[in-house]
Amino acid sequence: MIIHQFDQKNSLLKKFVSEIRDVDIQKDAMRFRRNIERIGEVLGYEMSKTLDYENTVVNTPLGTKNIALPTDQLVLCSVLRAGLPLHHGLLSYFDDAENAFISAYRHHPNDDDEFEVIVKYLAAPSLEGKTLVLTDPMLATGKTLENVIKAMKKHGTPKNIHIISVIGSLAGVSHVEKVFPKETQLWIAAIDEELNSKGYIVPGLGDAGDLSYGVKL
Repeated sequence: MIIHQFDQKNSLLKKFVSEIRDVDIQKDAMRFRRNIERIGEVLGYEMSKTLDYENTVVNTPLGTKNIALPTDQLVLCSVLRAGLPLHHGLLSYFDDAENAFISAYRHHPNDDDEFEVIVKYLAAPSLEGKTLVLTDPMLATGKTLENVIKAMKKHGTPKNIHIISVIGSLAGVSHVEKVFPKETQLWIAAIDEELNSKGYIVPGLGDAGDLSYGVKL
């Protein structure tokens, strides 16, 4: 897997990440969602540099101009519900992309820290020969993305796979490396070192879905 990790270089992206981590700024759900969207926009722009392009003639009022435009057929697939703000950020740049949505949640069968990831809902177009962009803001254990890509196999084989994430753990990134094709590219704003006993990233930021849309029962 090719990893593009952006917390190793100074850029405006660090400001957006610092604000979604900050417990005081997190109280403003609208700002939290907007910062996730902005992170998606930045990572999407960086990802766009690796897409396929071909020259196209554009007619202007005063003549014509050759411009290289991307040719990839993108499918943006977000993990509900936490992935929605990230999806919106990407869609604001890739406005002609197809869209897919999948539900994945942690099930604790014994009411303890052990859990399994359950996938119950999937709405997606054909992936055959297209560029699949998986979006999940928190790459904690990597089990969610593993189950997501397994569930999507029935929709065809994509030409390329990109993963867009905000914060990951070293363990989660390592797990995804093992289960995804080696040509997969990961675009991630920051990687933290630890997971706690419940499988949450430390220091991380908490539950991205709850911070975006409210606490669930």
